[in-house]
Amino acid sequence: MLKKGRLTDEEFEIMKSHTEKGYRIVHATGNLENVAKCVLMHHERYDGKGYPLGLKGEAIPIIARIINIADSYDVMTHTRLYKEPISKEEAIEEIKRCSGTQFDLNIAEIFINHI
Repeated sequence: MLKKGRLTDEEFEIMKSHTEKGYRIVHATGNLENVAKCVLMHHERYDGKGYPLGLKGEAIPIIARIINIADSYDVMTHTRLYKEPISKEEAIEEIKRCSGTQFDLNIAEIFINHI
């Protein structure tokens, strides 16, 4: 989507379907069921408020929890049509702030130590 500005609720629901579409594409390639599940779940939140399944904590595969942090960092630090990038330091602070809610606290700590 190339829209500037905030999405409507309806547009956000459409956007969220990318996890399911990605799952179907990866799953169709065969022998990648575990990868497909992680694609599906990469927007799940550690506190259970994510999508599409509303999984919480350790119920989210570890690879999906890692992808969530890496993808979030990438989005924060690169230009998008709807926002300017923030600095590495600001992104790290945001990851710290969201640790334990959006992100797995332990994985966030490891990510920050290596970034």
